[in-house]
Amino acid sequence: MAVAANQDKIEITAQCLCKAHSFTATVCCSSLPLKASACHCNSCRHVTGAMYSVDVPWPGDHDAVRNSTLRKYGFSERLKVLFCDVCSSTMFWEQPKDEKEVQYGVFTGVLLNDGPENLIKLTGHIFVADTLDGGATPWLQKPNGDGTVLKRWAGRTEESEELSPDWPGKKLPDAGWRRAIPEVPIRCHCKGVDLVFRQAEALEENTSKEPTEVSQYIDPISRKPVAGLDACNSCRTSFGVDFFNWTFVSLRHVGFPAQGSKLQGSPSFPTTLEDLHAAVIAEEHQRDPRLGTLSVYKSSDGVKRYFCSRCSACVFYAADRRHDVVNIAVGLFHSPGGARAEETFFWLLGGPVQHRDDLKGGWRDAWLKAVEAESEAWRVERTFPEWWRLRNRG
Repeated sequence: MAVAANQDKIEITAQCLCKAHSFTATVCCSSLPLKASACHCNSCRHVTGAMYSVDVPWPGDHDAVRNSTLRKYGFSERLKVLFCDVCSSTMFWEQPKDEKEVQYGVFTGVLLNDGPENLIKLTGHIFVADTLDGGATPWLQKPNGDGTVLKRWAGRTEESEELSPDWPGKKLPDAGWRRAIPEVPIRCHCKGVDLVFRQAEALEENTSKEPTEVSQYIDPISRKPVAGLDACNSCRTSFGVDFFNWTFVSLRHVGFPAQGSKLQGSPSFPTTLEDLHAAVIAEEHQRDPRLGTLSVYKSSDGVKRYFCSRCSACVFYAADRRHDVVNIAVGLFHSPGGARAEETFFWLLGGPVQHRDDLKGGWRDAWLKAVEAESEAWRVERTFPEWWRLRNRG
């Protein structure tokens, strides 16, 4: 959406998924675009469940945010995360401005999509070294639609090493590569959600099947769970991040860490969506304490979203029709190979971003096209298959 030539101001709205919290700000068109950097640090990934976070200084009424009923989580000594305790939407950062005042940054994912096309401009990537493998930066190199390649910093902007275009410099695996790892941890920032993906067990099961028997959520060549890019409005708002990544796993391959699972007589992690929901909403005296801070929000008919009630991290997306398969937020995995966990997942590079139509015509439209173009270029560079064509044939 373009700003009219005679338009001096626009309104932007930050809103959580359940719409219990909505904040509006008036912005002078002359101050656009609002500038932001994408943070790829371990902490941001594990407090959102996404691969990175983006925020801009909130131009609206700070008192409205301060006096709201948003829940606060102590992210660090100086920073707090403000989120909706019903739907888990991560909405604001709060940090001290001086001894008397605080300031707020709004997570861009909770901004409605009806702003002008130049609403947000990414200026760089920070704390990329935490990812070990570059994380989401390969498809976020030129997100602004003007062809400018963003700088990647190991830590803070201008205060750390600027990473070279070929960083980390190691050879990238081919599409069929796989490696068995007994357990890959799945943890939120506060560790209230502490689970594992039994990757080796899942890989053994999937490789034993005929190609025609493999689930649609498993790559038929590598036999790894697929991971892809999504842009649906509901998930975007829930994460507080504009583009996010899910993988797909059967609940029978999700468990509690080995130490807790070996307690005599202790039950296993729920293996169906029905059992998972019942376990999470159980009364405190009946609830398995190993479920920790895992909570649930029913976002629509047949859809439930599981999250950490303490730090806000998105954990699972569960559609009742799937019976035992959940989406798991990729940002929560602690993988030895890096943030993309390529030894564990097969990335669906290139092709259309899932639910892309949710962003068309809004201020994220150019960003969407840039992400799709860069993801496709990286797919070609790595000689990954055109997964969307293979699926259409199937």
